[in-house]
Amino acid sequence: MFWWMAGSAAVIWFAVIVLAIWAARSAPEKQNRRRANLLIIGGGAVVPTLALALLLLYGLAPLPAMLAPAPPGSLLIEVSGEQWWWRVRYRPPGAAVVSVANEIRLPVGAPVQFHLESPDVVHSFWIPPLGGKIDMIPGRVTRLVLTPNRSGTFRGACAEYCGTSHALMAFPVVVMEPADFARWLTAQALPAQAPTTALAARGLAAFLESGCGACHSIRGTSAAGVIGPDLTHVGSRLSLGAGILPNTPEAFVRWLKHADKLKPGVHMPVFGMLDEPELQAVAAYLDALE
Repeated sequence: MFWWMAGSAAVIWFAVIVLAIWAARSAPEKQNRRRANLLIIGGGAVVPTLALALLLLYGLAPLPAMLAPAPPGSLLIEVSGEQWWWRVRYRPPGAAVVSVANEIRLPVGAPVQFHLESPDVVHSFWIPPLGGKIDMIPGRVTRLVLTPNRSGTFRGACAEYCGTSHALMAFPVVVMEPADFARWLTAQALPAQAPTTALAARGLAAFLESGCGACHSIRGTSAAGVIGPDLTHVGSRLSLGAGILPNTPEAFVRWLKHADKLKPGVHMPVFGMLDEPELQAVAAYLDALE
């Protein structure tokens, strides 16, 4: 569709430029008024109307298939766009719900049904290499079906201005082979692994004592917050802060110390009560949650 639209636009543009050059170089006294009027009416009204009508019909033709629900038994993914991150819930057929955040993984070659919503303002869900954008409207559920046909890692983003940190609201999309995706989803459904080092154990204690569990959930611990992202397997994600930081212990420390500067307007408070050793411990614990 893109190439047909681009090609048609190029043809129209070329024709307009040729006519403009011809008109600029022609002597006014040699112009035939009747022929000029026909050219203006035909080239300025009739031809554009017909061309745009045909392109509109061509563009609308695929919409029913794009908006139709996925076949029964397809994977359902619920995505909530929030200021300024993404809440993602997988609802595989016959299995428990799996909650992640700021990252989407898909099986190649399989249709996936997305249910999209927002609890605050209008966002727009867009994965440019895989499909068109669609708005996420408070109080409504919009739907999108995608069938990725090639594996790889792609960038998704919010395509509707939604506030201060709108430009800092991205998410990686990893399209995997079906067997790899099944293993990943099974692993994401498991509770968090217990700390395996003394540093990580201190980090878990600091995490819970500082009240992080009031907003964040880590399954397998007493942290059961529902306000912020689920952190059960945060160490396995490709980025932090909705695509603005690499997933490293150093980046965890930066986020804990300077969340308000890294993402202006973010609802997460900074943790000035934690000293540097405690921050390092929390970062080590979160980084190990794979």
